[in-house]
Amino acid sequence: MDLVALEEIKRLKYRYLRAVDLKLWHVLAEALTEDAVAEYGTEATGSKLELTSREEILKFMRDNLGPSIITTHAAGQPEIDIDGDTATGTWSFEDTVIATEFKTFIKGAAFYEDTYRRESDGQWRISKTGYTRTYELMHTFDDLPNFKLTANRWS
Repeated sequence: MDLVALEEIKRLKYRYLRAVDLKLWHVLAEALTEDAVAEYGTEATGSKLELTSREEILKFMRDNLGPSIITTHAAGQPEIDIDGDTATGTWSFEDTVIATEFKTFIKGAAFYEDTYRRESDGQWRISKTGYTRTYELMHTFDDLPNFKLTANRWS
């Protein structure tokens, strides 16, 4: 196994998640191939969302993860298979979404299924990503009588 490529892919996934949480759209763009495909969606939204390019993914993130949405994503237990300049990966992950405007708190877990490609510049990028939820719970702030939120804000 190519241990250098393995570590590069792990760092790529962590960078992708950090970019989403910190709303670093230029970093997210660099983590994706131009023709990247994403399949997002939860029971909360009622349906799967399929995005078919880096620009569609970035537009979705910018439009839906504004300053009133706080997210954290933690991924681990990667199972990565590398075949030359392509790879696949499965990741366990947990996420929290706090939608302050809607006074809603969402917690969930899932398994990401990714495809990666090493491009001509030698960098690994995500060419396909998506997840299957194992659970999702949702509360309104009113459901949590002692709820207090202190958070950084990014624009």
